[in-house]
Amino acid sequence: MILVDPAHIDRYTAALWWGSDTLWDVFVRQVQRQPQAEAVVDACNRPDFAHGQPRRLSWLELSGEVDRMSGLLLDRGLQRDDIVLAQMPNTIEQFVLYLSCARLGLVLSPVPIQYREHELEHIVSLTQARAVVTFTQIGSLAKAHASAAMWLQLQQAHPHLSQVLCWGPGAPQGACPIEASWPQANVSLMQRLARAEQEAAVSANDVFTVCWTSGTEASPKGVPRSHNEWLVVAPSIIEAAQLQPGARLLNPFPLINMAGLSSCFAAWLVLGGTVVQHQPFVLPVFLEQLRTERIDYTVSPPAILNALLQQEELLAGIDFQRLRRIGSGSAPLSQWMVRGFEERHGVHIVNYFGSNEGAALTSSDIDVPDPAMRAQYFPRAGVDGHHWKISTTRKIRTRLVDLDNEQEIVQAGQVGELRFAGPTIFSGYFRAPELSTRAFDEQGYYRTGDLFEIAGDRQQYYRYVGRSKDLVIRGGVNISSEEVESLLLACPGVQDVAVVAVPDPILGEKLCACIVARPGHSPTLADLQHFLKDDKRVAVYKLPEYLLPVDSLPRNAVGKILKRQLRERARALAPQEHSL
Repeated sequence: MILVDPAHIDRYTAALWWGSDTLWDVFVRQVQRQPQAEAVVDACNRPDFAHGQPRRLSWLELSGEVDRMSGLLLDRGLQRDDIVLAQMPNTIEQFVLYLSCARLGLVLSPVPIQYREHELEHIVSLTQARAVVTFTQIGSLAKAHASAAMWLQLQQAHPHLSQVLCWGPGAPQGACPIEASWPQANVSLMQRLARAEQEAAVSANDVFTVCWTSGTEASPKGVPRSHNEWLVVAPSIIEAAQLQPGARLLNPFPLINMAGLSSCFAAWLVLGGTVVQHQPFVLPVFLEQLRTERIDYTVSPPAILNALLQQEELLAGIDFQRLRRIGSGSAPLSQWMVRGFEERHGVHIVNYFGSNEGAALTSSDIDVPDPAMRAQYFPRAGVDGHHWKISTTRKIRTRLVDLDNEQEIVQAGQVGELRFAGPTIFSGYFRAPELSTRAFDEQGYYRTGDLFEIAGDRQQYYRYVGRSKDLVIRGGVNISSEEVESLLLACPGVQDVAVVAVPDPILGEKLCACIVARPGHSPTLADLQHFLKDDKRVAVYKLPEYLLPVDSLPRNAVGKILKRQLRERARALAPQEHSL
């Protein structure tokens, strides 16, 4: 299945940015090069969220399980271009399935384990998937979700979903128990697999995955990515984190979209490293893995990094001589946090901006040495006159556009939408031509929906302002919620924060700070206002005028804050006539 624009294939191949290797080709070479090296490791607390005990597999052992899984997929009648859904927690089994799909030309479509019938109906209908691979149950015994049984119910309304395959004991009737159905590993199996590979003739421009946007405001959109489109993003991680072959990576993000797959699948394959799985997100387990698994690189949400620096005793015993860089993103970073990790522990925080569609900026110490600047600014990648060390910045093109008149912005201080073109960008949403048309502008640049401005003494940086949809408009003045959030994260007593709008009869909207307090603290609205006004010198119109204390911020499966839920709660704080 090739969904990439043919003109892109010609252009990016000629530029040597895309090649002929598939992800499977890269895997085979790593198995041949280092068969006994450790490849994948289960989370040490696996029994808390899945059946079985934690395992460790070498590259050769992983290859053996991939052989048997590939044989089973063939036995079940699956063939090139069939779509296979996957709903699994972060375990070794993901690698077994994903590599089998890459080998046979099956299109993998992983979905969050939190998704239920409401979200899955849309995905199953749109993809017309032929199979799903899951676990019999996901979660601890006390709170287990009968995943395979749920998929069998969905199958009744979607007969094209002919196969429900599941790992784990107690497979319900109608589902295929994977390990009990695996073919024997013998010469006959290897001959059959060799014929299947030859018949599939998978190319580097074939679609490998259809991942799903977060869907916080609408139904999830499918984002197809080819083998080439995955491999071209690997250098962003490898170069920014200064990773060497064989690096050990700790994966705390769901292995279902750009955040997890770019660093702990594509980069892992290129490096021939080790991935230590972590089921998002158990902080004591995460810290224990950092201490005991000799980790070279990991990624973590900003809120977690803020909390760790606020409670430095939690970092005791971590080898920061080895773990020299940590990636973060998905929300603005606090200058206090980025500077603090560098000054206290010698750890460079890499600031990532990105999306499933392939829009990506990387702010690392290699290109932005100053930690305070790195928290706020990204290299103005792909713009003439600016040169950066991370190779991806030389492959993409970016432009900033005024949404009111579609004019390109070339001067500092004016907010506009950031747009991307290049080999990392997808060609369009899966089976959604109207959405795809709207996703690109007249010059073929992808519209991110994210607001930036040009900054820096040489206008060499982009500064993230916020989502175009995530603004509070107070008295006709646009206020970036995420800008205020980034500042409040450094406020004493604040552990996590989200800023949303509350309707106002005079000004239209006012700011509400939804605050998760640190243990033992109870910051007041006056505390927040004082901190912003006096400590951070923020303009008074940006000060929150409402406070909503919460135990935790609601997040979706990939960690993004569900602001719609917070807006509904905050609306109750508005004057009565505006609280509908």
